[in-house]
Amino acid sequence: MQDRQGVNRERAQRILARERDAFVAARPKSQSLSAQAAQHLLFGVPLHWMNDWSTPFSLYVDAARGATFTDVDGHRYIDFCLGDTGAMFGHAPGAVAQALARQAQRGFTTMLPGADAVAVSTALAQRFGLPYWQFAMTASDANRFALRWARAATGRDKIVVFNGCYHGTVDDVFVDLVDGRPTQRASLLGQVHDLLPHTRVVEFNDLDALARALADGEVACVLAEPAMTNVGMVLPEPGFWREAQALMKRHGTLLLIDETHTISSGPRGYAREHDIEPDLFVLGKPVGGGVPCAVYGFSAELAARAQKAKLDAPPGHSGIGTTLTANALSMSAMRATLDEVMTEAAYAHMFALAERLAQGLSATIARHALPWCVTRVGARSEFQFCATPPRNGSEARAAMDDELEHIIHLYLLNRGVLITPFHNMMLVCPETTEADVERLIGAFDACLDELCAR
Repeated sequence: MQDRQGVNRERAQRILARERDAFVAARPKSQSLSAQAAQHLLFGVPLHWMNDWSTPFSLYVDAARGATFTDVDGHRYIDFCLGDTGAMFGHAPGAVAQALARQAQRGFTTMLPGADAVAVSTALAQRFGLPYWQFAMTASDANRFALRWARAATGRDKIVVFNGCYHGTVDDVFVDLVDGRPTQRASLLGQVHDLLPHTRVVEFNDLDALARALADGEVACVLAEPAMTNVGMVLPEPGFWREAQALMKRHGTLLLIDETHTISSGPRGYAREHDIEPDLFVLGKPVGGGVPCAVYGFSAELAARAQKAKLDAPPGHSGIGTTLTANALSMSAMRATLDEVMTEAAYAHMFALAERLAQGLSATIARHALPWCVTRVGARSEFQFCATPPRNGSEARAAMDDELEHIIHLYLLNRGVLITPFHNMMLVCPETTEADVERLIGAFDACLDELCAR
């Protein structure tokens, strides 16, 4: 029984059942911890989406270093998930670990700046080209705060996002196109305010739709990844960003670029590598080597407008920032990451291995005559269940197959290889080796051998 992905679905179900049994048999300590967690953790996990993996119960980690981690049952894994970019430069980079150890003896948080704040802001300005910066604890917060500044500076209340986007837990972005109509995402829990009056959504790569969304001059900013990454990777078509930026300038709309995932494209990010000039720029989890922190930058013109908006407002809390923002531990981690970890040499190593991985995946898919494709953004690769790369969120979402993703993920996991459990994303880090990549390709090939057997 074949389906549109070219896979024998009946055989796939048998493989899934077998792999679940194998997972359970090999991990009694993880199973025991999961049972204990169910007594006091809501949904039995620290965060509910930790249940969204392919495993019958949670896999519990004992230690992680470099490109590998070990679970509590002693199994070692090559990690191509890397915390979904949080550990894009490997687990516990030496420079970051040393910086944290030093700072831990000097204090955690004071709600006052230290010298690291000056060094980090200077490094960010030099690297990304925006002169002014602020800090947050997560990219979600950084996006949330950046939207506030954009609205305050422009006096406009509407934003534009691209269909299928993901910018953390910012309520404003949970709007999709369903049958061509903007629709508040049903999965957004507890939302009491209608998002549609303030959020407009268009398809990525659709300049005509973007022009219509901006035409009335009421949009404060467009919030976007330079290449979409969270609905399956969607790359910008040639000329898209050049024309999109021209439209925004024409209508007085700001551009907010979120590079939390696309920092995989180079040490200066996708935007600077491809001549995109944002007014606001967000970078989250990778910038601290995996320590909770985020940054957001302002162009000189917007910084002046933002500061004026604050000075003109009544005194009191702005709704921007927390008492742990820019804490000493996070600042020390960011300084070490920017100075010693996010280097040209690290990216050169990552790019070479990611290219080998993408080529190996493509060759394996072709050998099995599957209608799938492989997309790559620097150190980040992904295979998608469609013959050609999708050009927008709707096409990317249509190509998804949750069941098939789970089967492949669990098959690889049981063979000591971890990929991201959603939309088949894989990252390499500075400590990933050629042997690691070949092991992933080999396990992937073996999985397809079984899935495609007649």
